[in-house]
Amino acid sequence: MKKITQLCIAILFVANAFAQINNPKSEIKNPKGFNQKSYNLLMSKRLKKSTKQRDSLYSMAVYFDKDTTERGMRLRYLESMISDMTTQLAELEIKHKDLKIDYAEMNKRYTDLIKSSLSKTEQLNLALKQKEEILLAREKRLAELESLIRKQDSITKELNDIMKKALLSFTSDELTVEMKNGKVYVSLSDKLLFKSGSADVEEKGMEALKKLAEVLNKNTDVDVLIEGHTDNVPIKTAQFQDNWDLSTARATNIVRLLNETHKVNAKRLTAAGRGQFMPKGDNATAEGRAKNRRTEIILSPKLDELFKLIKP
Repeated sequence: MKKITQLCIAILFVANAFAQINNPKSEIKNPKGFNQKSYNLLMSKRLKKSTKQRDSLYSMAVYFDKDTTERGMRLRYLESMISDMTTQLAELEIKHKDLKIDYAEMNKRYTDLIKSSLSKTEQLNLALKQKEEILLAREKRLAELESLIRKQDSITKELNDIMKKALLSFTSDELTVEMKNGKVYVSLSDKLLFKSGSADVEEKGMEALKKLAEVLNKNTDVDVLIEGHTDNVPIKTAQFQDNWDLSTARATNIVRLLNETHKVNAKRLTAAGRGQFMPKGDNATAEGRAKNRRTEIILSPKLDELFKLIKP
């Protein structure tokens, strides 16, 4: 900017010097004659022209000086902006570098999470598959159990019907046949089997046991439990110490008859004396005590297959 100003001043100086070289003399004061007047006129025109050129050059110098100042201001403004932007760029590059590091770390975590998730999913699928297999096995086992139970119920019902037909000739106060809890209960009163206070089976009782044995020998997959029951009236004889002793002796004698006389397999037979401890009626009445004096023959279809399934 200073150089341009100096250039303009130099141009003015050169122009003025050039005018002085071409016209060493100044304007003639009080000109005389045509030549002097012509000279002054020529000098006047040159002076005006030089003045005009000087003024024009000066204006151009001022303009260029002003224009250069504004450009300098703009240049400094742009340089300031460039400096700021360079600083911002450096900061952004640092942030970008940090973000790349964060992204790499997050990407690694995401990849590890995906792998872990897949691993857990595989484990869950395996556990579900195992549970499904266990459930299917249990369902199969349950189906088999239900099938065996239905089979047992069918056998028990059939046995109950056969036993009722076999003992049809006996009255309801002598014996009853009923099915409960998956078993057949043949309840024989003491007046059918025994005399009071005795464990010896009477003739009519023998007939009932014979018919019962015939059914048992035809249905070999049935276990037999003989239970002796009494009322609560105390008994004490030379042969029996109490009702419990009497009930046990009666059950044992029936077991021996079934095995020794009627050839029912001894492995199927069990004798038990219950005494007065499992009453069927009220011992406070004669009718109730009569119900309590009984022998129950409990028939149970063998459950070997069922027990195999129940065992873990």
